[in-house]
Amino acid sequence: MSGWKPGDAKRATHSMIRVDQAGEYGATRIYAGQLAVMGDRTPVARAIAGMANQEERHRAFFDAMIAERGVRPTLLQPFWNVAGFALGAVTAAIGPAAAMACTVAVETEIDKHYADQLVELGDSDPELSAAVLDFQAEEVEHKKAALAAGAETAIAYPLLSAVIRLGCRVAIATAKRI
Repeated sequence: MSGWKPGDAKRATHSMIRVDQAGEYGATRIYAGQLAVMGDRTPVARAIAGMANQEERHRAFFDAMIAERGVRPTLLQPFWNVAGFALGAVTAAIGPAAAMACTVAVETEIDKHYADQLVELGDSDPELSAAVLDFQAEEVEHKKAALAAGAETAIAYPLLSAVIRLGCRVAIATAKRI
């Protein structure tokens, strides 16, 4: 964040924390919706439960960072609650491959989002950078696991993926500001 005024850098970092917390919260809701439909007895459901546990850890980190640094959380949290759960439930209702396609789409956008953040952060906030790097690696693992579980065999995979990815990009842009 070189060349920024001190207030600009703080606003940018707060925006990053806000959007990351919102995203991790949304991810926990997506997985909750999927598990509500799928239950916990299939191999895909067990994989989803493991991913959900990691997302919960990510969310807890950003929840703590919001409190410690006095970051205003997104005002759209109630929307992410409902939208995330609905997305998870709908994709799971379509089938396990669609649930995995959802994971691939979301994690593709989150990987890019985190990579962009790391570039923007540079060495300005080592604590945030370390967490983002760690969480990014886990998100990439989720994507790989979802691909291995047959995500690309989902009905209308290209369309499903494109719509979910667009939704993620809109959610990220919105959570940065609201």
